[in-house]
Amino acid sequence: MQKLNEEIKSGQFKQVYLLYGEEAYLIRQYRDKLKDALTGGGDSMNYHYFEGKDISVGEVIDLAETMPFLADRRVIVMENSGLFKHGGEQLAEYLKEPSETAFFVLAEREIDKRSKLFKAITAKGRAVEFKTQDESTLKRWILGILKKENKKIAERDLELFLEKTGTDMENISKELEKLICYCMDKEVIAGEDIEAVCTRQVNNQIFEMMNAIAEKRQKEAMKLYYDLLTLKEPPMRILFLLARQFNLLLQVKELKKKGYPAKTIGENVGLPGFVAGKYVNQAAGFSTRDLRTAVTDCVEAEEAVKTGKMDDVMSVELLLIKYSTKQGVKEE
Repeated sequence: MQKLNEEIKSGQFKQVYLLYGEEAYLIRQYRDKLKDALTGGGDSMNYHYFEGKDISVGEVIDLAETMPFLADRRVIVMENSGLFKHGGEQLAEYLKEPSETAFFVLAEREIDKRSKLFKAITAKGRAVEFKTQDESTLKRWILGILKKENKKIAERDLELFLEKTGTDMENISKELEKLICYCMDKEVIAGEDIEAVCTRQVNNQIFEMMNAIAEKRQKEAMKLYYDLLTLKEPPMRILFLLARQFNLLLQVKELKKKGYPAKTIGENVGLPGFVAGKYVNQAAGFSTRDLRTAVTDCVEAEEAVKTGKMDDVMSVELLLIKYSTKQGVKEE
């Protein structure tokens, strides 16, 4: 990313850039920075945007071969093309010797690094991966935004905010904007402000549901499930998230058994440091045997729904009832 910033600042550009990874917010930011830098900020005559899996590579190449009108560059931006999974061979071949006036910016969520297109870009241009940002980076970013707005926030409330929003920067940005507007006349943002205006993400509601299951609060677990259904969350997505949570807790529990501290466990399973301890505590509410069985039950429930043997809403209900019933299985 440092080299990318240096190239944008100096104007010494590669002919092709690939921006990819999990952090869509940063990809969009750098896509727009590159577009503005390459076009000079306002040249719409020589700028072309393509999106989706129906892009005609032949049309793109024809444009690339067309001389720019009263400018040094013709800039082509392609987004979510899927060409790094299949169908990118023609573009890969062209990028070996593109027109000197053609400049490309490709933005993708998922790629295959073994593809000919990826190899062509790394040979001719620059590929930059944007991963989910770590806890310290997100905190610095949030504090920087708040400082510009003359706002302050305590560490514990900053962690509460991140627990609500998760690590997706687009969501953080939207929730932060709401929070700043809500606290227009306040210098210090407090926990009650966050609770008042910030929307809890589905993953966090799943976490609360798992807490209720672990503590055998069956009515609360079922209420949280029905709340998600009311919010039009598909039962099969809830089932997927439950399966992922059970699997994550199984990994956390096994690492805890080996004596690892919460921070190390979080690093191993991809959890931010500010929530790793909570996952360790939640995992303690289940036996290893229960967690293993639950993962299997989730897979079987999905199969039962897909084969028409069970209703999707009921499949999740039965799982919640089974694991929130006050009986418990002894630890292995």
